[in-house]
Amino acid sequence: MSFSWSHDLKLHKLDHDTWCSFQRDIDELVRLVTIGWLFENNSQAFFQTRIEPLLLELFKYLHRVYEELESVPLTTTQLSRELQDLGPIIHTDIDAALKNDPATKDALEVVFAYPGFKAISYQRIAHCFYRHNFALLPRLITERAHTLTGIDISPGAQIGSHFFIDHGTGVVIGETSIIGNNVTLYQGVTLGAIRFHRDDTGTVVKGQTRHPIIEDGVTIYAGATVLGRITVGAHSIIGGNVWLTESIPAGSRLTQQRYLTSKFMDGDGI
Repeated sequence: MSFSWSHDLKLHKLDHDTWCSFQRDIDELVRLVTIGWLFENNSQAFFQTRIEPLLLELFKYLHRVYEELESVPLTTTQLSRELQDLGPIIHTDIDAALKNDPATKDALEVVFAYPGFKAISYQRIAHCFYRHNFALLPRLITERAHTLTGIDISPGAQIGSHFFIDHGTGVVIGETSIIGNNVTLYQGVTLGAIRFHRDDTGTVVKGQTRHPIIEDGVTIYAGATVLGRITVGAHSIIGGNVWLTESIPAGSRLTQQRYLTSKFMDGDGI
């Protein structure tokens, strides 16, 4: 059996050294961007001298892998400025962790030890590449975070300010998810698709909106599954292990159905 894409894969010159360099420089990019956001007084100079050369290296890898690629969507200077401009929203993510987690009052602890913050940082950087239709890089960045944290956020997800993921292991956020401001998710939450549209050949149709819209101020507790292009209204609370496939209005409180129990004496009520 042969597949049309099999020949295409062999055309890509993705050797072992290139792959390792991709992974190394992605980690370095996130590390340096985080330093530029949080610790540098002259962030503009830092991004020009440290981030732009690293972006140029990543562009070179893309050209090596995709030999037919004539150009990247924008210059290293433009992309560096966009990454620098993410600084304020990253500060809100740290603030959200400090306000919502009683286990810490140390911003440095959030930055270096919280998997949720790490995953969000990687995703915000990846989304910057995603918006400009970069090949491969956005997915490599978020999959690196997935490997490091167990949190799987698609680079396409649109995420507002003050986003907090507590604990985080097993969180999945799909490509067309839209998340508002001041949203909190706990471990094991899934924002996924309920079904995929297929063409006449049975192939999944690409580019369809299929993931939830989570409005401002929503909290979703551990293990909850929210599926399909539905809307969770602002300031709603979704309890643990809830399965949700229909939109709910603002201010909703949704928990699992409780089982009814009764005590019987001498057979009464049976």
